[in-house]
Amino acid sequence: MSDGSKRAELTALQAALAAEHAAVYGYGVVGGRIGAARRSEARAAYDAHRARRDALTREVRDLGGEPVAANAAYALPFPVPDAPAAVRLAARLEERVAGVYADLVRAATDARRASAAAALREAAVRAARWSGESVAFPGLAERAGGGTGAAGATPSASASVSP
Repeated sequence: MSDGSKRAELTALQAALAAEHAAVYGYGVVGGRIGAARRSEARAAYDAHRARRDALTREVRDLGGEPVAANAAYALPFPVPDAPAAVRLAARLEERVAGVYADLVRAATDARRASAAAALREAAVRAARWSGESVAFPGLAERAGGGTGAAGATPSASASVSP
């Protein structure tokens, strides 16, 4: 692997790690507002993002990088006062995570590319379940929107976020 491709892969891994940090935070908000009927689904997504975050941390270290740390808090893309807003937030988190994994698929090679493709597929499936809609090319359509940071959340200067 050339130095340029290793740097590109490490950059994409760091972006995926940052997105997973934001998704874990976002699902904490979702879990506090989601209705009982979808609570187990939110918990499963939270656990999946935690597992991906931990795996990405190891991968960044394996490539000689220092894993990006989670922010203390993230500004949410919209207020989340109730269960319907929590469902919208979960869908948005998954859409944004899919976009970051699409970048990692492009930058990665071999087993890491396969893992990134699996993560992209999982995020796209969760996004479709939350939103009731799907897109033809998950992870790519979301890139057209832009404007916010990884996973749809912008780092906050404060340590707390008002829902």
